[in-house]
Amino acid sequence: MAKRACALHILVKTEAECLAIKQQLDKGGDFHKLAKKHSTCPSGKRGGDLGEFNKGDMVGPFDKAVFSGPELAIQGPVKTRFGYHLIKVLYRN
Repeated sequence: MAKRACALHILVKTEAECLAIKQQLDKGGDFHKLAKKHSTCPSGKRGGDLGEFNKGDMVGPFDKAVFSGPELAIQGPVKTRFGYHLIKVLYRN
């Protein structure tokens, strides 16, 4: 079972905004550009790149999505106390 992962995410305040960004991604939008433009997380400046982190480092719903969802697919909206996330898992090990 994977204990570490590397992921990108876009964090926004509303589910509607999250869904609108997901539609752009589904149509071929660039994750890094959309994260820089829309994400309220400091990682947005890095295109949403969270780097590598351990299982349990992130809040529950986010952690569950990263460690149980598909790799390289856009997941979300995932609701946490911070807002709504779109998540792209680059790899797990």
